[in-house]
Amino acid sequence: MKIKLTVTLKNGVLDPQGKAIQQTLNGMGFSNVEEVRQGKYFEVEVNEKNEDKAKSKVEEMCKKLLANLVIEDFKIL
Repeated sequence: MKIKLTVTLKNGVLDPQGKAIQQTLNGMGFSNVEEVRQGKYFEVEVNEKNEDKAKSKVEEMCKKLLANLVIEDFKIL
C-alpha cells in the first residue's frame, strides 16, 4: 500500500529556502506572492493490506526518521 505524506516546517520556524523562492518569484513579476513555505513530499510503499496499520507504520517512521519533530510537522495524506 502506498502512503503519501508531507513534512513542513512548523509555524514560527524560519524558512530561508521558502523566502528565497518568494523573492525570486517576486523578481520574476509574481509580485502578489506574499509568502512561500517549502517542505518535503514522500510516497512510502508499505507491505500492508490494512490502511490503518499502514498509516500507523508510516506515522512511526515519521516520528523516528522522516520528520524532525522539534521543527517540523507531518501530515499523512
